[in-house]
Amino acid sequence: MAATIFIDGEHGTTGLQIRDRLAARSDIALLSLAEADRRDMDKRTALLREADIAILCLPDDAAREAVRLADGAGTRFIDASTAHRTDPDWVYGFAEAEPGQATRIAEAQFVSNPGCYSTGAIGLLRPLVLAGILPVDYPVTINAVSGYSGGGKQMIRQMEDQAADDRIAAPFFAYALPLRHKHVPEIMERSGLTARPVFTPSVGRFAQGMLVNVPLLSAHMNDHAPMERVHEALENHYSGQTIVEVVELDQSAATVRIDATEMAGTDRMKLYVCGTPGDGQMNLIASLDNLGKGASGAAVQNLDLMIGA
Repeated sequence: MAATIFIDGEHGTTGLQIRDRLAARSDIALLSLAEADRRDMDKRTALLREADIAILCLPDDAAREAVRLADGAGTRFIDASTAHRTDPDWVYGFAEAEPGQATRIAEAQFVSNPGCYSTGAIGLLRPLVLAGILPVDYPVTINAVSGYSGGGKQMIRQMEDQAADDRIAAPFFAYALPLRHKHVPEIMERSGLTARPVFTPSVGRFAQGMLVNVPLLSAHMNDHAPMERVHEALENHYSGQTIVEVVELDQSAATVRIDATEMAGTDRMKLYVCGTPGDGQMNLIASLDNLGKGASGAAVQNLDLMIGA
């Protein structure tokens, strides 16, 4: 029997992409709420309680409300908001981040879908913490650029509609400059860091794609780990994975440039360890689609684990 899936917030950017990914599948039955009825609480509640799995593409408060509305119905959830990403009662939906995490996701009632920037940062940092290479109090800095689709319908309009009064003309801009971006607690919690990282996100004039940069100094790492040891730890952690690819070290060293859109349209992530061997410094780079492995694609990956697809 096909699993019934309700995308609560299906008319937003993330929800639409999830729906596109699921539309042709025969192993699920999609429940849908017309855009005109999205504020009809009775209809929304009925679908939340009827669904086997509800995928929440909502603001944080609305996501928490959705869980309350389905209380007692046995509905399983995948929450794409930030509402539950550090909640210990929710399983974190990054299957490759921890040994056994895929099984925990498959068995969970409540799964929190990772943030896009967080996926890149945690994908680089967590394996090094687990391997004992990166001190948990390391003064991490994270610099990242995302495609503008990560800002949702409003930013898409601001970037694409040249006649808009509030249009954004800049080809590139940094934001969240008070250093209080909503992904920081998630990055700390799910990487295992005790020191708050300095995180500077930015947006470029391209729709989809993302680069997340984490520079590291061997002198401040355990055993003064060189880039070869860092690369080995990443390779060992992701051995046998098909979704996360660790680029070979000689290829990373020879890389002239990395296009922020190289993974656009895919649900995978590439990890690079860049630098010159022996210099004692390196730049770890995660390349992903902010709406692929960074959002909608990740939600579908979690859904497949939960229904055994």
